Amino acid sequence: MQLPAFLSSSVVRAMCAMGAVSALCITTLLAPTAALAADLSLSVADGPAAQATLYVALYSDAAGYAASNALASQTTPMQEGKARLVFAGLPPGRYALRAFADENGNGKLDTNLMGMPTERYGFSNDAKGNRAPPDFEAAAFSVDADLQTVIHLH
Repeated sequence: MQLPAFLSSSVVRAMCAMGAVSALCITTLLAPTAALAADLSLSVADGPAAQATLYVALYSDAAGYAASNALASQTTPMQEGKARLVFAGLPPGRYALRAFADENGNGKLDTNLMGMPTERYGFSNDAKGNRAPPDFEAAAFSVDADLQTVIHLH
């Protein structure tokens, strides 16, 4: 919404404080926040055919990613090896995703004696690591508008 030049933000705030033009106040004050928010739609494929719960974690920086300190996380049931979910209202920035299908219902990614996962897992950009998870930069993607992405589980 483009406001006339004489309606600067300070003028609009003053009008709002006086109780004038309430619809204009709400639209003007909330518009910048809404304009910056984006929705990240994620589709996950190649999960197990049997019942499983998908765990997805969203990271906003390399430090959080390395420490497994997620910005947000979600769980959802997988059906026929697929799932869809949305992280809504994200500010512009770089993000990375980690996902795994909990096939035995214990709420964690199980590993064998050598530390290799025994349940299906994946990362944004379908990034792969060498005997370890890929780093943040390999999995990172930019969000500056609504975005759809896919993770294929291994």
